[in-house]
Amino acid sequence: MRIAVIAPPWAPIPPTLYGGIALLVDEQANGFQAAGHEVVLFATGDSTSSVPTQWVLEHAEGHRIGVCVPELRHVMHAYDAVQGFDIVHDHTVLGPVYAQRYPDLRVVTTIHGPFNDELTDIYRRMADRVPIIAISHSQRRHAPDVPIARVIHHGIDPDRFPIGAGEGGYFLFLGRMAHEKGAHRAAEAAHKAGVPLLIAAKMREPKEFDYFEPFLKPLLNDDVVYLGEVVHEEKLRLLAGARALLNPIRWPEPFGLVMVEALACGTPVLTFPEGAAPEIIEDGRTGFLCHDELDMAERIGDVDQLDRTACRAAVTDYFNTKRMVDEHLALFEDLIGRR
Repeated sequence: MRIAVIAPPWAPIPPTLYGGIALLVDEQANGFQAAGHEVVLFATGDSTSSVPTQWVLEHAEGHRIGVCVPELRHVMHAYDAVQGFDIVHDHTVLGPVYAQRYPDLRVVTTIHGPFNDELTDIYRRMADRVPIIAISHSQRRHAPDVPIARVIHHGIDPDRFPIGAGEGGYFLFLGRMAHEKGAHRAAEAAHKAGVPLLIAAKMREPKEFDYFEPFLKPLLNDDVVYLGEVVHEEKLRLLAGARALLNPIRWPEPFGLVMVEALACGTPVLTFPEGAAPEIIEDGRTGFLCHDELDMAERIGDVDQLDRTACRAAVTDYFNTKRMVDEHLALFEDLIGRR
């Protein structure tokens, strides 16, 4: 097949800093190419993916996430570039809407965000023309009336993630500064358990600073330390050296790639049973599904009972790139065959 992949314009492919979607786009594009297909990636000019890449925006627009002008410009040029391909896998929000201008082009999209009122309205309107891939069963359940072509869990290449023994002795929070992500809840659990916590989180947008100042900053001390936003290589080192990842989310997160990244490093995950977390973490085997911060603090004391090889096996056996790529290719072939 000739496969075109359109990335969002908010981060280079692969990402140098925070960017789970960008990492997944790179994994998929490389996976399609490794499987013998002709692939082109439309991303931003600062991307370094090994897949042939085209672009119009010289740099990723991470500081303007959600602004329609850069995304629309990116999408318009992308659709000029992908004409004639057998299938277009579009990871943007605007792109699948814009795609109606090209009725002969086969387009499929992945919804990476939650099915809230706004996104449900948008995707419901496009579903009859653009097949939608959901990334978890939890995500799908929030919009039962929106047709979903397939649920495909994310996967990563475990060989790109170092196996660690938790030798750093610390616990880790990794994500972005947002109330629903819960860095402050991780800090409270660490305080209660009396363990060191390192916090590596994206903080660029005004709403992230608005959260940090009242909720997390007062909880920082010599044992609970904010490192800022770290580069990818430092993220891997932190994950491998952590005794466990603390992921106290309080929202229906569609997937949560950071949990899979931690498991790939052999690092167990303590999280709350919200969103897709129960689809990723096996309670008592690869981590703990905790009720609240007090429960998380208590389960911190049981972390050493978890087998880090079982955490790694969860990725090598299921949450891996090959399985993810194979499921996408099967869907693409099905859609082309129907046409």
